[in-house]
Amino acid sequence: MTTTDLIESFSHSIVPTYARFPLAFVRGKGSRLWDMEGREYLDFGTGIAVCSIGHAHPALAEAIARQAQTLIHTSNFYHTEPQAALAGKLVSLLGPGKCFFANSGAEANEALYKLARKFGHDSGRHEILTTLNSFHGRTLAGIAATGQDKVKKGFEPAVEGFRHVSFNDLNAVQQAVTDQTAAILIEGVQGESGIHPASPDYLRGLRKLCDDRRLLLFVDSVQCGMFRTGRFQSYQRILEVNSASPVPSSEFLPDAVSMAKGIAGGVPMGAVWIRQPYADLLGPGTHGSTFGGTPLACTAALAVFDVIEREKLADNARHLGDYLKSQITSLRSPHIREVRGLGLMIGVELQSNIPSLSVEGKTPASLLVLRLHEHGLLTIPAGNQTIRLLPPLNITRAEADEAVQKVCNALQNESGH
Repeated sequence: MTTTDLIESFSHSIVPTYARFPLAFVRGKGSRLWDMEGREYLDFGTGIAVCSIGHAHPALAEAIARQAQTLIHTSNFYHTEPQAALAGKLVSLLGPGKCFFANSGAEANEALYKLARKFGHDSGRHEILTTLNSFHGRTLAGIAATGQDKVKKGFEPAVEGFRHVSFNDLNAVQQAVTDQTAAILIEGVQGESGIHPASPDYLRGLRKLCDDRRLLLFVDSVQCGMFRTGRFQSYQRILEVNSASPVPSSEFLPDAVSMAKGIAGGVPMGAVWIRQPYADLLGPGTHGSTFGGTPLACTAALAVFDVIEREKLADNARHLGDYLKSQITSLRSPHIREVRGLGLMIGVELQSNIPSLSVEGKTPASLLVLRLHEHGLLTIPAGNQTIRLLPPLNITRAEADEAVQKVCNALQNESGH
């Protein structure tokens, strides 16, 4: 079967919910993928920040195989050691609290919405404030929470109880709080809209506001968590005093954090950590997930944590992220407006009105992503003008240099396309 044959098969049998690129992959190893024709690509998209330790990492593959031969699933009527071990790991990295496991970021965020409703129920509060240009998933509540109109079209009426305010604007949040407000939900780094980190003062101000007004503060870390920024959570990187000293939890701690994507290296998993004293609000019968926290998924996640710690990949994400940003910035391309991000979560924003990236019905970001495919580099569009670089946390400097050269080549050839 060729790629063309496979694409034709998809058109007949797969619901067309994705604007797929004309590529079909059959194998991956490390930071590389190979398509059906045998062409090699450097993967700086990692399934949208999912394959956190690359493709086919031996430690992850072995852990999955071993657990698959032991116990894959039982249901959450029962207890299993991998789920307890993973919850303990998350608590040790975040602070006193408890965890709920699901299958995706959208499901993890659903748990946050229900937590807010449960928290505010007796006082008649149910509203959650989120931010413009945010992204919180594709469920009906997720698109209501998301601060982008394009995801809402065709699905009205929206789930009630969400309002959007400007990101990184503390005054806007303060003015928006009403007697109906129960919680505030932000991303530590807005990913889908182009890689925009929260500011330290914004985070500290939100924590004080929530304390003063008795509101819950939620952080959606689905994309920006799992050491992608150089710390376990992006807010820890944003607020750190210096690179050797993470911010103490007494200065800033959300009331709940949602996680997914890279947490299990490609095995579907979502997770929520809820701090005390709110960790028991969702009691028996209030929430659940058939596949949440299976022995297989939890074992995969534990293997990913082990690799990240053993190979010091948080430091690698920090150092190579800084290196990538500086190298792309040093290209001084007239087509690049800005390079921003934290760790290995980097956005390259394009200038407006690049002739060959101006095609009706296509965004400049998606057109550049397509051109980079020609050069053997996979990246992810973010908004209309920005591409995301989300490589595995264990990339090498040589691979970073290779990616920069491919970006350089694609932009230098701009006038020829």
